[in-house]
Amino acid sequence: MTRLHARIASGGLRRVLLCSAALGGLAAMPGTALAQDLQDETPEAETERVIIVQARRQNETLQEVPVTVTAIGGDTLTRYNIDQIADVTSRVPTLNVQVGGSGSGGQLSLRGVGSSNISAAFDSAVAFEYDGVIVSSMRLVQAGFFDVEQIDVLRGPQSLFFGKSATAGVLSLRSANPTSRWEVGMRGSYEFEEKGYLLSGYISGPLSDTLGIRLAAQFNDIDEFQKLQPGTPAVNQERGLTDFIGRLTLDWNPSDRFRANFKLQYTKNENDGAIGTAEINCGANGVADAVFLLGGAVRIPAGYDCRAFDQRYYLTDAAPQLAPGVPTPSKAAGRNGVPFGETEIWFGRLQFDLDLSDTLSLTSVTGLLNMDAVDFDCYAYGGRFPGPNGTFIPGGAGCSDPINSLEQYTQELRLRSDFDGPFNFMLGAFYEDRTFIFDTAQQGVNISFLGPDPVTGFTYDWDKIHTTKTEALSFFGSVMFDITDKLELSGGVRWTDEKKVQTISVPYLHTFLQGPAFVRPGFFSGPINFQDDNISPEVTLRYQANPDLNIFASFKTGFKSGGIDNSALPSNSLSQAALSGDFSSLIYQSEKAKGGEIGFKSQWAGRDFTLNATAFYYVFEDLQVQNFNAVTIQFVTSNAGELTTKGVDLETRWRTPVSGLTLSANLSYLDSEYTDTFLQPGGQGGLVDLKGRRGSQAPEWAGNLAFDWAVPLSDNLELFLSGNAAYNDGYITDETSLNDYVQPSFWLLDANVSIGHPDGRWKLSLVGQNLTDKIFVITTGGRPFLQPGVGDDFVMTQNRGRQVFAEVSFKF
Repeated sequence: MTRLHARIASGGLRRVLLCSAALGGLAAMPGTALAQDLQDETPEAETERVIIVQARRQNETLQEVPVTVTAIGGDTLTRYNIDQIADVTSRVPTLNVQVGGSGSGGQLSLRGVGSSNISAAFDSAVAFEYDGVIVSSMRLVQAGFFDVEQIDVLRGPQSLFFGKSATAGVLSLRSANPTSRWEVGMRGSYEFEEKGYLLSGYISGPLSDTLGIRLAAQFNDIDEFQKLQPGTPAVNQERGLTDFIGRLTLDWNPSDRFRANFKLQYTKNENDGAIGTAEINCGANGVADAVFLLGGAVRIPAGYDCRAFDQRYYLTDAAPQLAPGVPTPSKAAGRNGVPFGETEIWFGRLQFDLDLSDTLSLTSVTGLLNMDAVDFDCYAYGGRFPGPNGTFIPGGAGCSDPINSLEQYTQELRLRSDFDGPFNFMLGAFYEDRTFIFDTAQQGVNISFLGPDPVTGFTYDWDKIHTTKTEALSFFGSVMFDITDKLELSGGVRWTDEKKVQTISVPYLHTFLQGPAFVRPGFFSGPINFQDDNISPEVTLRYQANPDLNIFASFKTGFKSGGIDNSALPSNSLSQAALSGDFSSLIYQSEKAKGGEIGFKSQWAGRDFTLNATAFYYVFEDLQVQNFNAVTIQFVTSNAGELTTKGVDLETRWRTPVSGLTLSANLSYLDSEYTDTFLQPGGQGGLVDLKGRRGSQAPEWAGNLAFDWAVPLSDNLELFLSGNAAYNDGYITDETSLNDYVQPSFWLLDANVSIGHPDGRWKLSLVGQNLTDKIFVITTGGRPFLQPGVGDDFVMTQNRGRQVFAEVSFKF
């Protein structure tokens, strides 16, 4: 039996980008938001660094835009060796990032609102914007980033300007553009804890008076991303990973009225397994519960030692009975059950900016993402058999080899005015076409412990393919009206129509499982349809009391389309739907947000001191949730009836009288609660209503305090010291019961010491992340294959431990 897997042709990338280039004369893109050096009006004032953001799809200063934004510049990211989205959390309170998972590949959440890292059928509630393109796959989060100019984190619903998803916020990442003069930069670092090295570099400059180019690349190799528990029966006793990212940027300015900017990026990630930093907590009974299979006919000792915070993971290879016979074609075939992961991503973006007149400009953003990812791992999270001479034989069960293929094409057009009078507007349209294929052979029953399939020789229970096609169209418009010189009223509305069609096929089912409890081999669902439309309005009032004080109040709404679950198994939910011909149980509803915020942004003492604050209140209806039911060995997709969040965000920055010393701090208070009926399985087979319980991943208090100090030692030598301390008050890590695991409060400490030339020609650095080696839990879920009523072990996804880098960099 061969796998029915449709590969996406990489030639689609070339076709779409060529078509977009042909449309270049019609469209435009404002210049990438830059941190610019601006001179204050008073001659005696120092030159200050003003941060520009595009929170409303136009260039505005961070202090003027009436949106709660945290901006992190490229210098800060480089200074702390931040090249993973997960490392940004120490700078943005209430931002939670989980990297890993065989489906979407990652999870972003803000103010306690996020989406599943398992199901790639979900869009992220925190939209991920990469160089102006909303990216549906979190695999780019998993791959990391480099050569970044700025990261902006926008909190609260952002549907008007960012469209799809964005019910909880936006994480916007902008890569660096070509420089006006030729410049070459190189960076190399070695990390002592995980034994990894990183090499990166770029060359940037003008090819002509009108055309600039930037070539950048980064390679990262980590030998000990995960160290396994001694005695783990696995070929790789240390799980490593490698990442390569290469990017080409072309910037063409043939006239004052036209600009084109093109980016093409290739990403390759390889690792020794998809599970990531997942540990097992042995639960209240304190016992490593056996892997319980086939109604107890097979019991495999778990093997792990119940030390859940020692950063020694028990990730075994597949049991010999389950390893060899993978339905083909599959890269897992021939690997003898040894976990691995491979991801390749092509990302292209083409932007144009055309000034139609002195007051009207047209913007076009064309994006294409082409991804092929495959990984293999065993999700029993334990298992070993006794072998000869005191050794052990791998006992990994619940293995799967998910193949994720994605082709996403997006096109956005925006027409914006720049009148001298009190009235201005923006009109836009957005279109997305996306095809996602989730093709996986799985061991949900592990029937091959009784014997391989007598017909095919395969040792997997089934092969299942979900193909989901999405088509989204939206139109939006906004206006800005200056009621007076100091009072601005702005607002707008976005209409969205989204359609999804999914087909499910099961080309292979193990002979021993064929019967009424499973769908038949060769099963095909036919088209399963979902459609929804929405109108999302927004209005903001901003009052500029003086040049250094802005007060604003906003009413906002958000929308994230529902869809069809892609985690249904040939048993359980899928077989029941197949019997009735009604697949509505696989459909989850759209997520909506409504609420508002009020705040101010201020600067004092000659703009040396910045103080910004926002108070917010939002209600999320039909919040999309996916959890794992360890009893039925089934992911459960549902909609939480209602989640209400409210709180306050504070941000301060002080350029102290001490030359070169700057202090900054952030503080967030968050109250998050399920305020309507929300029934969940509860982990023991019964339903529990979570109404009244606090939301997951929602710390009551979170914040950070940082300092940066540049100390001149001579005209050609500068010492730089910086540190960051982040605090989190703790949070519930799951949403399955009233007594889910609670992560206690914790601190994270980062530091940097460097010495080099003041203009960055060379620099030597020692960088420490998470210096106290604090391990905390991000999410939790039930461990599969527990004996009902006896086993209580659960899976904890954790952060990475301490990292210490020695780095050298050059720029000339």
